[in-house]
Amino acid sequence: MRHFVTSVSISVLTTVIGLATNAAPLTPLPQGHGISANFLNDKNIAKDKSVLLAEQFDGKSVASLKKLWTSVSNRDGTVVKLMPGGASKSSKQFLQLTATVPQNTGGHLYTRSPKPVDKAFARFYVRFPKQKNNYIHHFVHFGGYNPSTPWPQGGAGTKPRGDDRITVGIEPYGKSGKFNAPGAWNFYAYWYEMKVSARNKYWGNGLHPVTPQIVPTDRWQCVEFMIKLNTPGKRNGELALWLDGKLVAHFLKGVPRTRWTGMGFTLLDAKSVRQNPQKRVERFEGFDFRTTSKLKINFFWLLHYVTDSAYRRNGVANAPKHNHVHFDNIVIATKYIGPIKSN
Repeated sequence: MRHFVTSVSISVLTTVIGLATNAAPLTPLPQGHGISANFLNDKNIAKDKSVLLAEQFDGKSVASLKKLWTSVSNRDGTVVKLMPGGASKSSKQFLQLTATVPQNTGGHLYTRSPKPVDKAFARFYVRFPKQKNNYIHHFVHFGGYNPSTPWPQGGAGTKPRGDDRITVGIEPYGKSGKFNAPGAWNFYAYWYEMKVSARNKYWGNGLHPVTPQIVPTDRWQCVEFMIKLNTPGKRNGELALWLDGKLVAHFLKGVPRTRWTGMGFTLLDAKSVRQNPQKRVERFEGFDFRTTSKLKINFFWLLHYVTDSAYRRNGVANAPKHNHVHFDNIVIATKYIGPIKSN
């Protein structure tokens, strides 16, 4: 599959990742349709050689989800539900996950990849129903465990060793209520060179695009992110994020950033660098995600985790009784996927 990148899109990419003098050379990433262009409404997309997993939820029951997903968390049978409709014109069903705090904290679908890889793309469609104060705690995670397990592992508050795990969540965050629920997209990452947080704990470092990417409500959004693991001993790992087929963040060695703390950092664009010539510009050292090639990308975790603390830290006094999220058209592949190609 060929990807066509125009001079206009190259210009957009340059702005997105904030290249300036002496920054890392740009390797343009595709935008728009990728392998999805060959499969109308995602029909038969699982047959593409690059696809590791594809799930559209059509023609399934909740019980049958366990055939593809190695761990399904559905407390009291109230969390996981299949609903009519979906993200594409041909969709028959979509997945709804519901958190009802304090009775439960939501649930998940988790699976191992049939083939561990060093670079992978995860694309899913998500819809947050228009609902007041539906903040969340954690969301969709992607990465690798060594050794691989058929269930999601713990590790919150602890730093990986470099040979055991690397996890990247794509999550909405409210920034203490500054952003309306569910918030703005950011990466929430654990790897062995992450910065320490408060009280000498290692909470996931937040990695933010140049411009806050506010999560829409009441419509389907195509979210895709890429993890490229580093060559052990080198800082050539990368992360990238696309929303509705548009590249909005690319984290790689040399891009300008704000100060990196236990809270993470934010990318800077070329304009802000030019407007503040006296300001010391820090450049990202690059991702050294792992110390061994035995650590691969080998799991995908469709998670909807909601807690009282998610509401409290965003200043919500009256939390909603139910917190819903909808998922559809999930594809994991070794090539860029892109949005659904519709007729």
